[in-house]
Amino acid sequence: MNNQSINKELINMKRLIVTFGAMLLASVLALAAGPKSNLRVMYWNIQNGMWSDQGNSYDNFVEYVKSQNPDICVWCEAQSIYITGTADKCAVEDRYLVDGWAELAARYGHSYVFVGGHRDNFPQVITSKYPIEGIDRITGNLETKTPEQTDTIVSHGAGWARIRFKRKELNVVTLHTWPQAYSFYASKEEREASKAAHGGDAFRAVEMEYILKHTIGRSKKPSKEYWMMMGDFNSRSRVDNYQYKWAEDAPGFACQDVIIRDGRYVDVIAALYPGEFKTTTGGKARIDYFYCTPKLFSRITAAHIPTGDWSEPVRDPAKLSNFWHPSDHRPIIVDFKL
Repeated sequence: MNNQSINKELINMKRLIVTFGAMLLASVLALAAGPKSNLRVMYWNIQNGMWSDQGNSYDNFVEYVKSQNPDICVWCEAQSIYITGTADKCAVEDRYLVDGWAELAARYGHSYVFVGGHRDNFPQVITSKYPIEGIDRITGNLETKTPEQTDTIVSHGAGWARIRFKRKELNVVTLHTWPQAYSFYASKEEREASKAAHGGDAFRAVEMEYILKHTIGRSKKPSKEYWMMMGDFNSRSRVDNYQYKWAEDAPGFACQDVIIRDGRYVDVIAALYPGEFKTTTGGKARIDYFYCTPKLFSRITAAHIPTGDWSEPVRDPAKLSNFWHPSDHRPIIVDFKL
């Protein structure tokens, strides 16, 4: 090859490098800017129906939600239970929530409300700017079982709703699993033994299997659909074990292992922040999760757990029944481009 040919090759190579560099820079800048989101979903366990702000007519809560501007909200523990500033139970007729959710949601711009199934004081509620179709309220089959069924309780219930957004159908599954170390079925006399046997972990795993079966398990082609599932799972995931340093066979992973084995959902926070632990409580525990099917996960533009704003958990000075302000949990906010 003569010098002229070599020079031409060098010039072409430089052009390729410059062109590739420009393309790479454009891609980096595009990724940094991110596609514009057009749907924001906010999940939050608001502890006892936002007990912390009910005496303030929920003004701080409403302003905070407005500041985040979500299109869809999922609220866990969405019922008023206690008298403001106390650990004394409200009379049922004096509880503002859940019946007041339509009025409260309207204050932050949401016109639609769906209350999930629940058998106690801890329902989940979905509010939305867009119409909600309630598909199912899930509490288990103890009262309705047939000889072919096994007794199953979903302690705090679950819900499945559909929301249509820009001709796309979103399946929203909400849940709140059993919170105790002992099994739901354990009597007072059996609780210590049940704790030692990790009865609570085993019970949560059964709840999770039941919820999956009766929501996404009823879909013929979930991989082609938009599904999200979120809630207070009261359980740890083995993907965070770099933080917990538990034994690999620790019973505390049982509930999340059900979802991992099922394989139809992506753990949004874990996938977007690998190796970066994100607590969802006032302590150091990630027990609230936001899951999406891969098709919907591919539409995520951002996801975060707010820190340092009004939602930051602060322990109640009187330590009333483990109350925090405004909640003992943190929100999870996910943005989508649909």
